Amino acid sequence: MKIKILLNIVFLTYGSNYSQKAVQVKTKIDSLFNAQLQDKLVHNAFLSVYSEKLEIDWNYSNGAFKNGEKVTKNNPFHSTSVAKTFTTVLIMQLQEDGKLDIDDPIAEYLAGDIIKALHVYNGIDYSKQILIKHLLQHTSGLPDYFMDTPETGSSFMEQLFTHPDRFWQPKELIDFSKSQLQAHFVPGTDYNYCDTEYVLLGLLIEELTGKPYHEVISEKIFNPLKMEHSHMPLRSKPANTTTGKLSEFYFDDTDISLFKSLSADWAGGGLATTSKELLTFYRALYNAKIISKKSFKSMQSWTDESYGLEYGYGLRKFQLRKLYQHLPSLTLIGHSGTSGSFMYYCPELDVYLTGTFNQTAYQKKHVDFMVSVLSQLKNLSKVKSKVNGKR
Repeated sequence: MKIKILLNIVFLTYGSNYSQKAVQVKTKIDSLFNAQLQDKLVHNAFLSVYSEKLEIDWNYSNGAFKNGEKVTKNNPFHSTSVAKTFTTVLIMQLQEDGKLDIDDPIAEYLAGDIIKALHVYNGIDYSKQILIKHLLQHTSGLPDYFMDTPETGSSFMEQLFTHPDRFWQPKELIDFSKSQLQAHFVPGTDYNYCDTEYVLLGLLIEELTGKPYHEVISEKIFNPLKMEHSHMPLRSKPANTTTGKLSEFYFDDTDISLFKSLSADWAGGGLATTSKELLTFYRALYNAKIISKKSFKSMQSWTDESYGLEYGYGLRKFQLRKLYQHLPSLTLIGHSGTSGSFMYYCPELDVYLTGTFNQTAYQKKHVDFMVSVLSQLKNLSKVKSKVNGKR
């Protein structure tokens, strides 16, 4: 009996120490998050930090609209390229339903006018050699309509700003890629990040379901997971009528959140969501709630992106120690976007991080922020391990 009492006292003592440490860590993360709002380029920001292991579920929203109205957790934001993970999940669902195999050529499914002269490299047409998995992993060699520079005429990014009221249809993006840009390499031989590939995947989803992409993503992902604030701006509305207005998204000093030309993001980045709903989606993905464990494992077929970075099927992996030797030996698996959006899981700490800074200048800066947060959580994890060791 005395031993049991002593063990309870020890556990309560260590448990109290953990609770105190958790409060300290949360205070530091509060400070880290709010410090980003001191950057004049960051007008609003959102963050969710979740860990079942560490018993934390912290959610942040801060900043304001141009009219002074404060943002709240119910104001969706442009996910930009984080949406590529959603498109990949839809493709994996179609494979589980027996409607495709990611090893199949896309020419088996898409119309001839789309495939014709899609990929011409050094005078040879490789269009029929592109596999679905090449599109998922950015190994098709196709040009990127968003970032590649045409030999003549204005770039797509220039057109996005000079014609903000233009609504882009998916096939127009493919036509732009074909007519204005050059392929980079033979399919399957190298890596090059490319939004054109995810437009093709969106068209593939529409072809096999007979429905518009925005209806499919609602039916297959948003509705089952009760993601009531998530939608595709310009194409659909959120299920929850109390959803706040779309948060402002900045390219340096310019708010581009309401540009109709952002319709060009579509299946590669046209999703609006909240940090909490991104968390819901990613936890469901990791826990085999929306696709099988086998499919999720397949998504983690990595190829080198750059040193310390790898890319799978709609997923990116950071190995922090490889990026900088002084960083902790931790891994981040998920996706980022040009808006400073992020959706990652750290398996070593069992921590999910989702959110955005709604600023293109944070396309890389958000990684530094996540590293700072993880460094704090690693210290908390050490205390938690001591508590568990005393049980």
